[in-house]
Amino acid sequence: MYLYFRRLRELREDAGLSQREVSSLLGIAQTVYSRYERGFQTIPLEHLITLADHYQVSTDYILERTNRPELNR
Repeated sequence: MYLYFRRLRELREDAGLSQREVSSLLGIAQTVYSRYERGFQTIPLEHLITLADHYQVSTDYILERTNRPELNR
């Protein structure tokens, strides 16, 4: 099981998005995105970066390496 599935779901739900909408953003099938959220499949780096940019949070926040969502710019 991977650490980041919980935060991916929280970010998506807080943004009011469906899994289908997020999977469309990433250019993948909804079932693949669902596996990311459930921790059954590793998320590729390019998808992680795309989601961090979309939600305007750091990749460390998505990966639960920090509880601070702010970007360090």
